[in-house]
Amino acid sequence: MTASANLAAPGLTGRLVVGIGGTTRPGSSSELAVRTVLDVTARAGAETAHFGGAFLSSLPLYAPENPDRTPAQRELVEAVRRADAVVIGSPGYHGGVSGLVKNALDLLEDLRDDTRVYFDGRAVGCVVTAAGWQACGTTLAALRSVVHAMRGWPTPLGVTLNSRTATLFGPDGQCADPAARDVLHALGTQLVQFTAAMSAAPALSAV
Repeated sequence: MTASANLAAPGLTGRLVVGIGGTTRPGSSSELAVRTVLDVTARAGAETAHFGGAFLSSLPLYAPENPDRTPAQRELVEAVRRADAVVIGSPGYHGGVSGLVKNALDLLEDLRDDTRVYFDGRAVGCVVTAAGWQACGTTLAALRSVVHAMRGWPTPLGVTLNSRTATLFGPDGQCADPAARDVLHALGTQLVQFTAAMSAAPALSAV
């Protein structure tokens, strides 16, 4: 996990945005895409935490019948518990969410008994990278369905990046494609706007 904070900027000061995404390959496009979105929220004042591919690879397979948790599993669950917004990035493997990312999302079943269950009340940005538009589309639909099932609010914009059509990221990890950079920044902006609006909204009593 890597964390960064920019407390000088207004907007999301004191808020936490958690990123989940990556592959077993260091510096994968899905990992760098999540990091790019997190950078946008950090510039708005948010604290950010990114659980990338290396971290996700260290998680044991989620077993619902086993209540024991490793320190890494507890770290992820506690970060999402505290989060005010989430961004999830997955490669499109055979038209669906990767097992690495899905295993991390399955672990968040530990939030089922929270007052703010799963992703409830939080904006969730979804990013998919794939070597073809078909896998991009089907994986994004699957990822957004998972977010809905976990009571999150998928941002209106969902990002799909086709690695066959452009060099998405340079050796320095920065987004090298202007169109990809623009859409990732737009997604980050939506996360900022939604989180700020939710923070300012008055609490409603249950009826």
